[in-house]
Amino acid sequence: MKLQPGKIPLDILKDVVFKNLGATRSEVVLGPANGIDGAVINMGIKDAIVSMDPITGAVEHIGMEAVNINANDVATFGVEPTFFFSCIMLPVGADNKTIEIISTQMHNAAKDLGIAIVGGHCEITPGLSNPIVVGCIMGLTEKGRYITAAGAKAGDIIILTKTAGIEGTAILATDREEQLKDVFNQTLIDNAKRFYNHISVVKDALIAYRTGGVHAMHDPTEGGILNGIHEMADASGLGVRILAEKITIEPETTQICRYYEIDALQLISSGALLIAADPEAAPKIIKNLAAEHIFSAVIGEFTANFNKRLLIRGDNSPEMLKRPKSDHLWLALAK
Repeated sequence: MKLQPGKIPLDILKDVVFKNLGATRSEVVLGPANGIDGAVINMGIKDAIVSMDPITGAVEHIGMEAVNINANDVATFGVEPTFFFSCIMLPVGADNKTIEIISTQMHNAAKDLGIAIVGGHCEITPGLSNPIVVGCIMGLTEKGRYITAAGAKAGDIIILTKTAGIEGTAILATDREEQLKDVFNQTLIDNAKRFYNHISVVKDALIAYRTGGVHAMHDPTEGGILNGIHEMADASGLGVRILAEKITIEPETTQICRYYEIDALQLISSGALLIAADPEAAPKIIKNLAAEHIFSAVIGEFTANFNKRLLIRGDNSPEMLKRPKSDHLWLALAK
């Protein structure tokens, strides 16, 4: 079976990847699981949260994304990211300027978040058409002081920060700018490119966690908002009820998605954050986020029925919540 670009299907992940995990070690508190973007390792007096992600669909801001996307994963545990490793793979013909650009982007992004870059690898890799950067990030926390995407409870309110399709919009506006100039004015394209400024959820996640009442968090990357919701529900063994009209989509995202005939809710959405919270805590979480100029809104709730996942349209008509087969960024980039 030929696989689509992006994350591999859940059944292959369960039947192949998760059955080949090497030795069993007592230090592993939390290992690989669907919907959970990091591991928890017992380091003695502290726990380490460790996550890894590649950057493959972006080119111009690849170093910045490598740091931020990985930092987001650790922050969803309610833990501050602190140490970063990178593996930079460049196509044949790349020059020292390319290495300098990527390294400078990583340095600036890491410095902004208080992260130390502590190691990695850099090579020229035959067969590549574009650079690939794989990042690994760590954060340290007191024993047991973290949450996971598997902690959502039936009745929890689902809060979404910012908007759908943030990263995908920025990537398309940047890497397909010449193509989009034939359709849109430069102001729209420049606005969309600036979505990169909102790609971190570290502040979002730490504010929410420290407010209290948060049971789970997840940043919707590949597959967008819809896949992020499914991954949280899978990890927590729950169903969901989502109100489509409550999910904010910026005009730039709407127009670019319409041009490429893709769904904004299935477009990679790093920069947004899904929060599962006690209903009584939700207003304070939203208030504290707003105090730091982070927009957020309640978009639905988790329910007890694992097999019932609904998207409610504006006319109150329910439909099954789509599970994306592939991120719609790949569909756009193929055109």
